[in-house]
Amino acid sequence: MSDRGAKLMIGPRLKGLRVSLGLTQAQMAARLGVSSSYVTLMEGNQRPASAKLLVKLAEAFDINVAELAPETDAQLASDLAAALRDPSLEARVGRVEIEQALAAAPNVAAALVRLHDRYRQLVLSRQSEANPLADRDKVEVLEEGSRAVQAVRGWLYARRNHVDRLDRAAEAMAEEMRLHRSEPHTALTERLRGHGVRVRILPAEVMAGRLRQHMAHRQELRLSELLAQPSRRFQMAVLLARLEQSEAIAEELADSGLTDPSALALARVTLANYFAAALLMPYGRFLSACEAARYDVEMLGHRFGASYEQVAHRLTTLQREGARGVPFFFVRVDQAGNISKRFSAGRFPFSSFGGTCPLWNIHAAFEAPDRVQTQVISMPDGARYFSIARTVTRHGGTLGQRATRLAIGLGCDVAYAPRLAHAEGLDLERVTPTGIGVNCYLCERPNCASRAHAPVNRRLMVDESVRGLAIYGFE
Repeated sequence: MSDRGAKLMIGPRLKGLRVSLGLTQAQMAARLGVSSSYVTLMEGNQRPASAKLLVKLAEAFDINVAELAPETDAQLASDLAAALRDPSLEARVGRVEIEQALAAAPNVAAALVRLHDRYRQLVLSRQSEANPLADRDKVEVLEEGSRAVQAVRGWLYARRNHVDRLDRAAEAMAEEMRLHRSEPHTALTERLRGHGVRVRILPAEVMAGRLRQHMAHRQELRLSELLAQPSRRFQMAVLLARLEQSEAIAEELADSGLTDPSALALARVTLANYFAAALLMPYGRFLSACEAARYDVEMLGHRFGASYEQVAHRLTTLQREGARGVPFFFVRVDQAGNISKRFSAGRFPFSSFGGTCPLWNIHAAFEAPDRVQTQVISMPDGARYFSIARTVTRHGGTLGQRATRLAIGLGCDVAYAPRLAHAEGLDLERVTPTGIGVNCYLCERPNCASRAHAPVNRRLMVDESVRGLAIYGFE
């Protein structure tokens, strides 16, 4: 895919889809509104698929564009590239070879990534025992808890961030509670009262740094006054998930493949949070509102009494079979570029270490707080995405302690951008995208004035007589 045109060669994937559906080329062509000869040419990789055709495919056959657009799993490709760039392997493997390896043996590639991850953990843990403060950039992978975080993230990524069983249970509960016709705070309070639980809003000094505390022995849910109303509702919904969905959550975890106690505990919290969001923004009503409002995050927040971050996060979960929304990815970063949360229903390749590219508009969002910014970005492999970024202010904020400000990045494959209110008026076929990388360690774009680190798989080239745009030159 070029930077200016959203067109892809999807021949093998398209043919595989057609055969799996039992369709002839003529039948598929009729469903797509194109000629059968055009389908023949696409299957033979003699014609590319345009963004419009990709959207038609997604709508006609209830699939995610990401299932067709990449010839390989983008996240696995990113992880494999990172593993092969380890200097200790002394491997000089290019993008084309990586794509060929993934196409030929994806399971072998995945096994190599897992092997390298375990090798990296072993090496870094030995280094940390000798000097745990030796390299600040390694803190994330050295922390014991980070392995649990990565395991849960991988599990959710494999499910495209959608848990159908909990979504349907939450939708049924919302209907039973008539949340769309009653004041949510009152309805949630009454539901908890049915479990014998009283909700109390307490002063910050009484909560002593806690935002929520369930005191089971006193049958009491304590919420800090620092929580805004959407967050109070969310925390009540989280407790309802623990009280009424513990069996469903346990069964989901039994099938997850997670074994580490920390990962299982984190996954339980994650699923309770998932249920809470699904209860406050029930799937059917929320998806209908998304389509009507063209995914205007702020408008959806007003309609469902939710925060910007809650709505943005919920948008990444709309992947129910037969009723899919736009497959968004979501990332939350602080002003130092640290990623504290990330989810994806699509194919955006996140790095398992390091920060994000400084050229991505998620960082520029801090320069204009609370204003939505948009950007078309392209990755080194040519994949293009439409990005929406805005800052949010976290809980708290007093005279003595300023509330934390974070940036939320929300995005999708550029093929879906015409469905978004944020892209209205943009000529997506002509706009020049901003080229970014996963992060500086893994990016091989030359002459980048924003580069902070040399790529890990390239030998440095130091010319003492020249000062270029980038502080690091490499082969």
